Amino acid sequence: MSAAQELRGILRLRPLQLIILASLLAFLAGVCCHLKWGVLDPDVWWHLAAGNWIVQHHSVPHTGIFSRSAADRQWLSYSWGYEVLVARAYAWLGLVGLGLFAVALTLAVAYAVYWMTRRLSGHFWLACLLALSTCYAFLFNITPRSVFFSMIFFAVVLTLILEANRSGRAQLLYYLPLILVFWANIHIQFIYGLFLIGLLAGINLLQRLSAFAGIRPRFLLPPTLPLGKLVAIFTACVLATGVGPYSFRLYAVIYQYLGAKFPYQVIHEFYAIDFRSYSHYVQLLLTAAGFYAVGSQKKVDPFKLALLTVASVVGFRSMRDSWFICISAAACVADSSEQEETGERYKGETPFETAGVAAAVAVAVLLLVRNTDFTDQGLRRAIAGYYPVNAINFLRHNPQRGPLYNTLDWGGFLIWSMPEYPVVIDGRYDLYGEDLSWHFFRVHMGLESYLTDSYLNDAGLVLLQKDAPLASELSADPRFTLIYQDQLAVIFNRR
Repeated sequence: MSAAQELRGILRLRPLQLIILASLLAFLAGVCCHLKWGVLDPDVWWHLAAGNWIVQHHSVPHTGIFSRSAADRQWLSYSWGYEVLVARAYAWLGLVGLGLFAVALTLAVAYAVYWMTRRLSGHFWLACLLALSTCYAFLFNITPRSVFFSMIFFAVVLTLILEANRSGRAQLLYYLPLILVFWANIHIQFIYGLFLIGLLAGINLLQRLSAFAGIRPRFLLPPTLPLGKLVAIFTACVLATGVGPYSFRLYAVIYQYLGAKFPYQVIHEFYAIDFRSYSHYVQLLLTAAGFYAVGSQKKVDPFKLALLTVASVVGFRSMRDSWFICISAAACVADSSEQEETGERYKGETPFETAGVAAAVAVAVLLLVRNTDFTDQGLRRAIAGYYPVNAINFLRHNPQRGPLYNTLDWGGFLIWSMPEYPVVIDGRYDLYGEDLSWHFFRVHMGLESYLTDSYLNDAGLVLLQKDAPLASELSADPRFTLIYQDQLAVIFNRR
């Protein structure tokens, strides 16, 4: 036996592969524990408050709860399923539960990408390489939140579609309506799943119409799935998205986000990639590899080509949507890889092996929690360095007359930590819309006179970042008195 054959045999050892997989996931868990992103996400706090409200009232909100500037506006808590899970995690284990939920969600995304690439390619090492590069490209662009569920569902739906399209088995798509029911009740980007199904049906229809007109490009793969079944499945998926407390009103929120400008100009995670991070170059290389994998085949799959084109536009427009192009490109590379016909082809983990990997990772996480500062006390220290905890403690011991005036970055945390003071602004763009969001931002940045802000003029209490331009203005305003300041925050009350 040659050295190459011996090495190939070692690499195909199942125990080695399982150890590698568990080690990679455990390493990712360690990074998540170190970053403590589960408690440093500005939006997780209003999600937590909304989840507690839903559990307490056994209902979902329909107006702008927690807000005094938009209390009467319609608001749909479209991530209500995620919010209930967050609330239960906190109720069971406190801040550690919140952090562990974020770790578990991150690991679930990573494993979903691995599962997708392994299932499509049939190769363990290629799946690991693609999963590592894909997750490096997008996984740390944003903190773990409800959009991570969209990443997971997207990987599953795309896998089923590519397998069905490759094999001609429409039966694989019968699971999609059920998936969309859960997806639509957890995150608004279920629309990406509908896009996949609609794109597949649309490409199929166009190919059949062109064939009817006598146009049959030889370089394109012919349709493999019956059009009637695809249309029926797509219709069932659309109907499935209406199964929930908000029914089809979710589409009004989607329409609002389509016209959004404020998040893309103000919130960092919505910015386009600027190639100041290595992950941006990995995203570019993955995209190029995806297009190459599709274009290098003897016949081009029009569905993959259209998917990569649309995903490139969306994924390079905003770092928050980088996952869209990265997962799509990884799937196309995996699906286009050569499939071995011999018995040496890698087979997926059995349920027993998957449980073993999960148990090993769980033990690793437990050891990390017990031997690092990923504890209630350690997480509280991290929070105190990021949010105005000391200022809030001051207000608890020295209550002030409201109402409260605050800025966007701390709105979510104030909703959770000071529910007795409704906020004027927080991270719920779909509640405040363009006009209010821009107004509060301009006042905060000193781009618009604060003297015209009726919410500030009515406020009895103002809590701001110490370095905020508005804080400097109020320091010289005779109507307000500085009553507290620390390294992070300042508090004013009205004289």
